[in-house]
Amino acid sequence: MTPSYDPIPESCKVPFTWLDGACIPTEQALVPIMTYTLHYGLGVFEGIRAYDGAKGPAVFRLREHIERLFRSAALCRIAMPFSIERICQACVEVLQANGLRSGYLRPVVFIDDGKRGLGASNNRTRVAVACWPWGRLLGDEGVQHGVRAQVSSTVRMSARSFLPKGKINGQYVNSTLAKRASQHAGYDEAILLDEEGHVAEATGENLFIVQRGVVITPPRSQPILEGITRASVLELAHDLGHEVKEQSFGKDTLYVADEVFLTGTAAELTPVREIDGHVIGKGDRGEITARLQARYFDAVNGRIEGRMGWLSAYRV
Repeated sequence: MTPSYDPIPESCKVPFTWLDGACIPTEQALVPIMTYTLHYGLGVFEGIRAYDGAKGPAVFRLREHIERLFRSAALCRIAMPFSIERICQACVEVLQANGLRSGYLRPVVFIDDGKRGLGASNNRTRVAVACWPWGRLLGDEGVQHGVRAQVSSTVRMSARSFLPKGKINGQYVNSTLAKRASQHAGYDEAILLDEEGHVAEATGENLFIVQRGVVITPPRSQPILEGITRASVLELAHDLGHEVKEQSFGKDTLYVADEVFLTGTAAELTPVREIDGHVIGKGDRGEITARLQARYFDAVNGRIEGRMGWLSAYRV
């Protein structure tokens, strides 16, 4: 029997993609089947959001994302053919070319076909920036009332063998396996522990708990991605006067937390209402989570004067 596949949603189809220096028709943005990154996973990427906010469309923390893209490339010894400034400009160009006042950006750096085999080290580096309209990663209901999560049997990769501070294509197999297993078991998301048994992060999000009024998240010394949304929420929590701690904790602490929430560019700030059958708090979005969520959405939509520096405005 021929398997059936989900079609590409119409909302994800846009006419233009930025590739190697220019916006071109998306149907022409093709890569060779022997592209090195396709076979070996050595490439880097970012996820960035633009919002049509109170003062017009703007990209949230654009330069910070592109700087992290370049750090990820450096970790992999990938030479970048463009400057940080040029890739920032490319992100704006592709949004403008597609007439998007809000949307999701996906810069991706990949190694082209050329010399074959693992040891190929001088193939051309190529850069693309795709974009599309995208709503809530974990759904509107999840943002409002929380999602159900499972502590995964897949362990978050160790810095002894991998580079968890980089957004590296092949490393996301680790998260993908955990995500697929959790969905197969009927959950929305998976939470990964590190090799020491400490809570690390979710499959594509950093994780926070609230315990007796204190906002807690795993420290950067653990194998977590140093999320830009994570950093933003830490600053916003300080703005609101909350005590904030970066410290390790196990899944037992997770189960009895007053509140749990996830942060990430795609997930934004999403509460967790249940983990492995343990109801978190009252089984809904918690009070502090709601306060931080509202503050975050104010920031990304240009409603906090003191945080306008996080926004890169553009015209459509």
